[in-house]
Order: sequence, then C-alpha cells, then structure tokens
Amino acid sequence: MDIINTVWQYIYKYYIHGIIYDTSYNPVDTLTYAILLGISLFGVLKLLEKLEVEIDTRFMTAVAPYILAGSSLRVLEDSKIFTPPLEYLFITPIIYFLVFVVTISLLVLAIALERKGKIKDYHAFFGYAGLVWTAINIAALLAVNKITYPVPAAAILFLGITTTGIVYVVSRQSGFALLTDKLNISILFTHLLDASSTFIGIDWLGYYEKHVAPTFFIDMAGNYMSHPSLVMYPLKLLVFIPVLYMLDNKFDTQKEKKLIAMMKLAILVLGLSPATRNTLRILMGV
Repeated sequence: MDIINTVWQYIYKYYIHGIIYDTSYNPVDTLTYAILLGISLFGVLKLLEKLEVEIDTRFMTAVAPYILAGSSLRVLEDSKIFTPPLEYLFITPIIYFLVFVVTISLLVLAIALERKGKIKDYHAFFGYAGLVWTAINIAALLAVNKITYPVPAAAILFLGITTTGIVYVVSRQSGFALLTDKLNISILFTHLLDASSTFIGIDWLGYYEKHVAPTFFIDMAGNYMSHPSLVMYPLKLLVFIPVLYMLDNKFDTQKEKKLIAMMKLAILVLGLSPATRNTLRILMGV
C-alpha cells in the first residue's frame, strides 16, 4: 500500500494537480508530454496513410481551422464557463485529445462523403467544418466576454507580421531559400506570433508564462533587461530555423517525405495553438 500511495502522490503532484488547478508545467510533465507527442506523431502518420491522406499544403490549410477551434475552446475554459469535472476536458493535455478525436472524426466523414460521391473534395468540406466550429466558439466567447484589449491584440498581430516580414526580406536578399519557402515562413510566422503574444501578455498586461523552458529563459533575461520576454524572439529563431533546416536538408526527402510533412504540421500546431489562445485571451481580457 505504501508503494501504491507513493506512486499516486507522484502522479498527482506532477500530472493531475496541474490539470485540476491549471497551473504551470513542471519538468516531469513537460518531458512526458514531449515523449507522448513524439509517439503520437507516428500513430497519426500511420492513420493518415491508412486513410490515404496526403499531408500537403492543402491538407494543412484545411487543418488550420481546427487549431483555431481548439485554441478558442481553451479560452472558453479560461473564461470559467465550465465547471469541474467537465472543465478538465478543456485543459492541456486532455484538450488536445478531445480536439484530435473531433478532427479525425470529421476528416473520416469528409473522406467517406467524397468516396460516395456526395461531395467533390473532402478538403473543402473538412476545412469549412473546422471554420464553423471556430465560429461557434468565437460567438460563445463574445457572448460571455467583451472585447477588452483590442490594441494589445492588434499589436500582437502587427509584431508577428513585422518580424516575419523582416526575416523573409533578409532571407530573400541573402539568398537563404529555406525561409522564402511559403510553408517554412508560415510555420515561422506562427512561432513569432506566439513570441509576440508572450511579450505583449507578460510585459504589457502582467500575464505569466506556464511552460518550463520559456520561463527559464525569460527569468534569466530578467537579470539583464527590463523587458525579458523579448528573449522569445531570438529563442524562437534559434530553435526553429535549425529544425526547419534539418527537415529540409538532412532527411531523404523521398523516403521520409511523409514524416517530414507530419513533423512540419506538428510544429505548425505548436506555434499557432498557443499564439491564438494567448491573443484571444488578451483580446477578451481573460
């Protein structure tokens, strides 16, 4: 019994407590979720192969609304419209599984309708379904909240677009083709948008960072600068430019084409999801 009690206390401390009270992440659950993400990527890849889905730009575009839907759903939970135990479904990491199940279910439905001749293109049906879901979430947000900080939210978009534009122009002028590729620069945009939301949220409005690595670097930067969350910009560039470079140049693009596409989709989700959530939270003053 002592062993069982010890294991339970460990699980509660490092996993369950964070979900119940929606607190910051810790090194243990961060590492665990990272490992689960890596394993899940291969599982999702196999599932998409079975469904005969090609992970191309069209598919990623159709998936994007579901990222927005998941993020807006998370902000609904931040708005405290759900009560326990229902609210736990909308807290990370559980919300990722919920959004995944809905997304895959609608994808399977779209593919089935196309194969039966009911629709011409499953991409369009699938993408529009995600947009409808997002619209419903946004409508619900506007029903329970009011727009509180439009200027900071606009500043996030401006900074995200501007910093991405600078990177694109410099890359084009220097002949660095990696970041003139439409998909790669779009992925980088989502992460620079995330960096912008972190900067505006923390330095302007007093929000705090929940993730372990960004918190470490922001705290460290605080010893040297008055706006420490600005460190997120170089941090994003230093992490994701090498990752994109490795995906495009260090893999066999023919044999590993599907895996590379899956990894880029995952990186896109990891940038766009928190960027959207943060921006919506700030917009609504949640």
